[in-house]
Amino acid sequence: MSSSMGAGPGPDVSEPAAEAQERTRGGLTGSQHRWIYLGSIVVLVAMLVIGLLSFTQVHATNEAYRKASQLSDSLQAAGYPVPSQDQIVRTLGTDGGAVCSDPADALVQAQWKYGMSNGAAGPGQRPVLSDRQVVQGEAIVLSVYCPDKLADIQDRIDDFDLRDTVRD
Repeated sequence: MSSSMGAGPGPDVSEPAAEAQERTRGGLTGSQHRWIYLGSIVVLVAMLVIGLLSFTQVHATNEAYRKASQLSDSLQAAGYPVPSQDQIVRTLGTDGGAVCSDPADALVQAQWKYGMSNGAAGPGQRPVLSDRQVVQGEAIVLSVYCPDKLADIQDRIDDFDLRDTVRD
């Protein structure tokens, strides 16, 4: 009976059996290879993106610390108290933060002038002769973080009536 089944015309049963036997021996089919290749490519691309982001962050951190060190040296040379490197980096970053956003803006100028008043509110508020060092501190920050904007503000700094009012 088995000889009549295998010898007659009909589907060849031996080919699928060989393929199934190959899979059970540990061999992979073409679609399984494709998934391995795709998975490897996805992992490599993810590692590349993580590497680039890490490199950019380390570069920015190094630049922020370099500028903070330069600012510390400039402040110390001018006789100012110097905050820690970490405080400078957190506050000013690599681009000077709010100090460099638009130092010649009218609102920033108004805040400067408000800061150079006697501290009273309302009609008792009066401008005072501010100390030269107070105003020149921001010029030092601008010279380190955004020297291109220093020229815009230097004329306004020179127009202030500044004195040496703070005692050491």
